[in-house]
Parts: sequence; C-alpha cells; structure tokens
Amino acid sequence: MENIVFDLGGVLFARDRSKCTQEFHDFFSFIRSEPMPAFWEDYDRGVLTLDEVTGILSGVNACPRAKCEEYLRLSIDMQEPVKPTEQLVRDLKAAGYKLFVLSNMSREFIDFLRRFPVYGLFDGEVVSCEEGVVKPEPEIYRRLLGRYGLDPAQTLFIDDRPANIAAAAALGIRGQLFDHSAPAATCDLLRRSLLPEIVG
Repeated sequence: MENIVFDLGGVLFARDRSKCTQEFHDFFSFIRSEPMPAFWEDYDRGVLTLDEVTGILSGVNACPRAKCEEYLRLSIDMQEPVKPTEQLVRDLKAAGYKLFVLSNMSREFIDFLRRFPVYGLFDGEVVSCEEGVVKPEPEIYRRLLGRYGLDPAQTLFIDDRPANIAAAAALGIRGQLFDHSAPAATCDLLRRSLLPEIVG
C-alpha cells in the first residue's frame, strides 16, 4: 500500500460531543442519515449557499432563522482534529506514505479545516464543493485517481459511511470503514496493518 486517502468529517475532524448540548445534537441528527438529505448534499456539492441552507434548516427543524445561523456557525467553529486520527496521519506521513483527502465538504467548512496544521501534511485533495460532485458518485473517485496518478490497488480509502467505501471498492480501491464513535479502535486497527514496525 502506497497511498492513504482520508475522509474528513467524522474521521479526521469532528465536534467534541461533550461540549455540545443535546438540543445541538438533535438539530444536526440528519447528518447521520443514510442517504444524506438532498439539501445538505447540494451544500457539499457547492450548488446551495450557506444562506440557502440556513433557510431550509429553519423549515426542516421548525426553529427561528437566527438559531439556525448560530448553530451552523457553531458547527463549523467547534470542529477540531480527532486526536487518534491526527496522530495516525502524522505517523503515516513520517513512514513515507502518500496522503490524500477525499471529502464531501462545503466551502465554509473546508476553509475552516484547512487552517489546522495537520491539513498541511496531505499531498493532495479532492473536495466536493470545488468539484461539483460528491461521494459516492464514481466521478469523484476517478478525479482523485486521475489527478494524482494513483494506482487503485495501492490505495486505501478511510471513510465512516459504508456507501462511500462500497463506491471506492467498485473502482478497485481498498476501503476501511471508520467507526466515528470509537476512533481509537479504528486507528489501532489501521496502525497494526500499515505501521507494524511501530506497533510491534
């Protein structure tokens, strides 16, 4: 394996649930839906603006627009690196792997996440809002492979949604499903496979 591809939300970045109210969690419960609601997918695709999404969420959640604006801003500002994944990225980089981002992410979110030092460790990225396509559409995977000349057989994709893993597998890319509720366990599994000399 030469190339390791990371999803961002729920894998490398997340909100600390202990810092959020239950009302806040409930407001964003749609994020874990399968499939993702169409309006949020369009936000990630770059065809809906934050202002438009705010209006939609105000209706979906039956709450005042001001509260939707506050919660959306908080949902961005509270993003932080998932510590076990952050360390795994650093160790993989030191071991000589090529690292890439493949993520469904809106403009406001990706602009915020790119400020973190760990983001600078990646060798390339394909982000949905800049491509006009989203996972699990095959085209976004093809763009990653083609843009960086990646051999699918030498590429591992880490994501927390089974549908995204399945779409990668259809193109010959090996996948590892990430358990966003137990990140350390998934990172330990990956470490044993990819960094056995460090683990052993």
